[in-house]
Amino acid sequence: MHLYFVSRWILFFFLYSFMGWVWESCYVSVKERRLVNRGFMHGPFLPLYGSGAVMVLLCTMGVRDHIILVFALGMTGATALEFITGVVMESIFHVKYWDYSKQKLNLKGYICPAASLCWGCFSVLMVFVVHPPVESAVLMLPDHMAAGTAGVLTAGAAADFIFSFREALDMKQLLAQAEKTREQLRRLQDKLHQVTDGMAVLNKVRTEKRTDRKPSGRAAYLEKIRAVRRARAQLLEELSSKVEAAVKENLPLKLNGGAAEKWKQELSEIKENVSREFQKMNERSDRSYLHIVQMLRRNPTAVSGKFKETLDELKKIINGKQ
Repeated sequence: MHLYFVSRWILFFFLYSFMGWVWESCYVSVKERRLVNRGFMHGPFLPLYGSGAVMVLLCTMGVRDHIILVFALGMTGATALEFITGVVMESIFHVKYWDYSKQKLNLKGYICPAASLCWGCFSVLMVFVVHPPVESAVLMLPDHMAAGTAGVLTAGAAADFIFSFREALDMKQLLAQAEKTREQLRRLQDKLHQVTDGMAVLNKVRTEKRTDRKPSGRAAYLEKIRAVRRARAQLLEELSSKVEAAVKENLPLKLNGGAAEKWKQELSEIKENVSREFQKMNERSDRSYLHIVQMLRRNPTAVSGKFKETLDELKKIINGKQ
């Protein structure tokens, strides 16, 4: 195994990132029965595969003639990288972009034995079959051409990553706001039994089919998203009115003295929170929702423990189930 210049390592990274993108996009497209541009980024690269390949090359640099060591070291290094990447991404975005929770003996859904074995097989295949011709092709490039190509690819990927990173942060913020809206509605339900019927209306809106056709393009997604937002806004108006009525009429009849004042104050605070939710809802632009749709279409297996209900709702819209 040669010692490479930095530009060669960068080229290896992008080549294997591209190969990983081709594999994942084909696999997920067949599974989802639609074309999927797989990955966190927009471009045809999956950095996890590129990073995994570089990790395997580094871990097996001195043992490339020993197939068992290549398997074991490659599997260990790539699995560790996958675990660290998964933990970091979820800690930043509160979303898992891949999830092995349904696999046996998984570790918090980030890694599992089956995936690790695949990394081991990938390591053997790469070191003994794929990398030799790739290595030869990359080493044939003149130094200035390799450096220039690596620079262009790095600049383009960096711009793509920054844009995708901002999209992911926007998705996190929107999901957080939507989940907060849900929590406010739940709090209001707990405080005021009269709104039970209103919550049932919301559940009906979430599960009800509005069209027999599957969504086709931006306009279809936006129409479904706007319908959900209109329904939620209508419900907020109803709940706000009921809180107002409870403060003015119902509670003073049922409670006495300080208890009545305490509940009136709590309900007034909730009413103010509902007003703030109206403002936040209006701040969520169609562009923000479309960015989330694009991100979820590229990552159909994405899950979130913190934003589960909202994420599931958006995935239903994408899949034409709402």
